[in-house]
Amino acid sequence: MKLTEKDFEMLRDFIYSVCGIYFQSSKKYFLESRIAQRMAQAGTPDPAAYLALLRNAVRGTEELKRLLNDITTNETFFFRNVAQLTALQQQFLPALIEGKAKTGFRKLRIWSAASSSGEEAYTLAMLLLEKFQQQLKGWIIEIIGTDINETVLEQARAGIYTTYSVRNIDEQYRKKYFTVDGQGRFILAPEVKKMVSFSRLNLNDDTKMLFMKSFDIIFCANVLIYFDTASKSKVVQHFYNNLQPYGYFFVGQAESLHGVNDKFKAVHFPGGFAYKK
Repeated sequence: MKLTEKDFEMLRDFIYSVCGIYFQSSKKYFLESRIAQRMAQAGTPDPAAYLALLRNAVRGTEELKRLLNDITTNETFFFRNVAQLTALQQQFLPALIEGKAKTGFRKLRIWSAASSSGEEAYTLAMLLLEKFQQQLKGWIIEIIGTDINETVLEQARAGIYTTYSVRNIDEQYRKKYFTVDGQGRFILAPEVKKMVSFSRLNLNDDTKMLFMKSFDIIFCANVLIYFDTASKSKVVQHFYNNLQPYGYFFVGQAESLHGVNDKFKAVHFPGGFAYKK
């Protein structure tokens, strides 16, 4: 199925209004192929009818979820950004833990936004277990993973991964926190799984974003590149509001807040940078 330019713009603008993801004209073929699949599954005869279905408050909710599942990219793996994790382990977490311990507020909240199938959130859980178990003894630890894609969230909750996902894990972590089943899949240890909760969240949903409060660390890697400047500014402002005054905000290696938000201050470390208020 070929979308006319008018149909493409109509569907693209609707998707943008819902989740903030903007498809350039160069992505027309990608969007065409995904929408053609969904139209066939939904039994709608043309793009206008499919858009009417998506806009239907009763029948369109589930179909919209399926469409967003199909158009969002979810490439990730464990211990993806080594420079960030090293800085977190050696610099940022020790300072956070020491500062919070002095106040007597022994609670650590970490948010993996756009967590996909959970590798990032579980990486952070393993890092805490391996490197900070004694320092955090008696603390309340909350690691929350959110994504707009319900399919990958189900994968995250299952905690079952392929060789591709674990390819960057140190052998020590792999042996300690995974078992391998008869199909060669890597099954995450229950002690890691229980540290993380997952829920569906649209970063473009202002109401729900208002409730994501008081985080010490926020990761939102390789997501902002899919937003235009207006959507980026809105989402990043939510992250700013939801971060503790002493907290840290991490984006992807190819991303920057330059020209998006001037309230954050870059904090450099070997191989990368994070942001603080």
